[in-house]
Amino acid sequence: MEELIKAVANVGFPIAVAAYLLIRIEDKMDKLTSSINQLATILSVKLNVNEDNKPI
Repeated sequence: MEELIKAVANVGFPIAVAAYLLIRIEDKMDKLTSSINQLATILSVKLNVNEDNKPI
């Protein structure tokens, strides 16, 4: 039983830190994805290409 408690104590902290960081980064990743999609749309309009990357 003591080994189980030690294992949870040793592994639990890194798991908690990883979960915390993933939650914090998730919002930033969503914003980055949105920005990349907007950039792709703007570039396609500026370059006059359609979704197939062929000039209009």
